[in-house]
Amino acid sequence: MADPEPSSAARRPSSPAAVFARLPRAAAGPLFMLAAALGSGCLAGVVRHLSTDLHPFEIVFFRNLFAFVVLLPWLLRVGWEPLKTRQIGGHALRAFLNLVAMLTHFYALAITPLAKVASLGFVSPLFATLFAVLLLHEKLQAKRMAALLAGFLGALIIIRPGTDAMSLGALLVLISAAVWGLALIVIKRLSRTDSSFTIAAYAGLLITPFSLIPALFVWQWPEPATWGWLVAVGAIGAAMHMAGAQAFRLADATAVLPVDFTKLGWAAIIGYIFFGEVPELWVWIGGAVIFASTVYIAYRESRGAAPEVTAGPSMPA
Repeated sequence: MADPEPSSAARRPSSPAAVFARLPRAAAGPLFMLAAALGSGCLAGVVRHLSTDLHPFEIVFFRNLFAFVVLLPWLLRVGWEPLKTRQIGGHALRAFLNLVAMLTHFYALAITPLAKVASLGFVSPLFATLFAVLLLHEKLQAKRMAALLAGFLGALIIIRPGTDAMSLGALLVLISAAVWGLALIVIKRLSRTDSSFTIAAYAGLLITPFSLIPALFVWQWPEPATWGWLVAVGAIGAAMHMAGAQAFRLADATAVLPVDFTKLGWAAIIGYIFFGEVPELWVWIGGAVIFASTVYIAYRESRGAAPEVTAGPSMPA
């Protein structure tokens, strides 16, 4: 007797969402981080492309505006109840710090090789760890201090003070990383009383109007062909942050952070193909040193009582 005809459900190929749902959490986390790293490289390339016609401050506004448009249906679906908070001042401070970090980061992307921006951006979690010690009075053990010093040494390897590698763009990336590291501390304080949804929702609600203020000083209406790229910046930025958050939700920081290093590779590939940029050897060496120290600190935190301030995006874009 012939085998029975397989059902239509059995013949139907699995959707990507269904395939992802069947993956172990330990495997899905790194895949989400890989998507976030790729999104970071693509976003950097689009920002560099747009900066030839628009000021970076204006690009920041449209990035936040269209990212908020992408997230608005989600906000409307869950309602306004999660927006109740007693820390509105903290949310405003987080939004301000996030904006400053984003303004300096986007300006750096306009004038600095993409791979150098990506590699220096890895110091954000190191700044967050340093601020946790200075502001939250957390313990700084010898091994943790050594990892911090190694990470900042990696930044010096990249910028090499006193040489041509020392540039305004490199300094802007470091400023952005420091401010974003401080923002991560504020987020950590907010998370003691507010949910991650509340924190993300207020970021979207506040950063968009905040970012309009500096954009007005350099405003020019985009050309018709530019609007599609601006929408892409917002959509990629929103998707990148959602993928990164999902990665940290599904797996430990020590499992997903090594995948974040591919951000440097994507930036180098996009910079080479579209802008003719060839990263210096020092960028790879310094980036590897910074990243190794970040992963080591995350590993130490996963084994002890130290705060997981490194468990967040390494750049504010």
